[in-house]
Amino acid sequence: MTADMTFGERVRDLRERRNLTRTALGGLVGRGPDWVKKIERGERDLRSLVLLLRLARALGCQDLAQLTGGASVPVLDGGKVTHPGVLALRRAIVEAPLGAFSADTDAALGDISPAEYAGRVQLGWEIWHRARRQRTEISKILPSLITTGHALERTVRDDSPQRRQVAATLTATYALAQQYAAYTTEPELYWIIVDRARMWAEQADDPLTLAGAAWVVGHGLRAQGHTDEALRMARSAASGLRDLLETGDDQTRAMYGALCLHAAVTAAEDAREGEAWHEHDEAARVAKTLPRGYAHPWTVFGSGNVAVHAVTLGAQLRTPGTALRRLEDVTDPMSIPSTERRSRLYLDAAKAERARRELPSALQYLRLAHETSPEAVRFVPSGRALATDLARTITGPLAGVARSLADTVSQPSE
Repeated sequence: MTADMTFGERVRDLRERRNLTRTALGGLVGRGPDWVKKIERGERDLRSLVLLLRLARALGCQDLAQLTGGASVPVLDGGKVTHPGVLALRRAIVEAPLGAFSADTDAALGDISPAEYAGRVQLGWEIWHRARRQRTEISKILPSLITTGHALERTVRDDSPQRRQVAATLTATYALAQQYAAYTTEPELYWIIVDRARMWAEQADDPLTLAGAAWVVGHGLRAQGHTDEALRMARSAASGLRDLLETGDDQTRAMYGALCLHAAVTAAEDAREGEAWHEHDEAARVAKTLPRGYAHPWTVFGSGNVAVHAVTLGAQLRTPGTALRRLEDVTDPMSIPSTERRSRLYLDAAKAERARRELPSALQYLRLAHETSPEAVRFVPSGRALATDLARTITGPLAGVARSLADTVSQPSE
């Protein structure tokens, strides 16, 4: 295969290498042999990323560049398309602890202090919650945050307060990496990230940092379907903070509340309705003790996030009426200090409307979710699935709108 080959020529070359007929290849992607023929001859453009992914997997491609000849976009098992920034993140995660980057990073480290490093990580979290394309924006600095943190850790004495501070900040760094990696990386890399958050929290030896690591690990367990373990993790960590609620600061109360919301969502995924709302009620109670407008730096826990989670629970428990009634409580979505969470609010509303078979309303909410944060829809499997479902089921005047939105959702970020 040469660099000057057209897209169609690449398809034909890969098809013939795998000894596939046009009929066989078309069947694998849900199209006919004439469609494959026109693609190979350049008589038809392929503008849908969904179809491009199907074609790549059918032809055994590990990277879309094998088909397009363009930038590298690795194809993961299960139909995932990893974000381009994963390549640099993987290298930083694998090599930084071994000192492979130490020469370059230590030279650039200068006189950065643990407090200054903590400030950089806090800025990273602010970018994550503020940006519409959070994965694209955070991928520009996340590898550097990891390598800088490991380089800084090598400069501080064992068992010193500075080392524990750096360890706590590295926990926050890997928690941020976990948010980025969700749905976009292979499971092995994802679990390295989760385990690093836990490991650095243990070295920080701080109850709040350990609770934050439990929040990270719980997400991983829940994503793998281990709801019982995830619930035990969240509840155990919350129990460890309960005695500190009266004397602790706002971050302590907010982390406790975030763990309650984590437990609520986990219980809802397991159809434990009573438990889910009990945990949500506890989170709402704690939110009332926080200053007006407060949001936790990682979890954005506060009254706004509690309201978002009420809609989420209604959708997950398959009680769309409850989800939409709870949506009415969110009178000002712009007060939610995270574009990703605002997008989730609209996405959950779209799911609820779809469950009620109110397809136009579902489409409108999905459009709002995508407009709020394109990547918070594209990189969430349920978001992509809903877009595809609406494109297939909506008929009449809105059919074209639904198909256009599904194609837009599938497109890489600009």
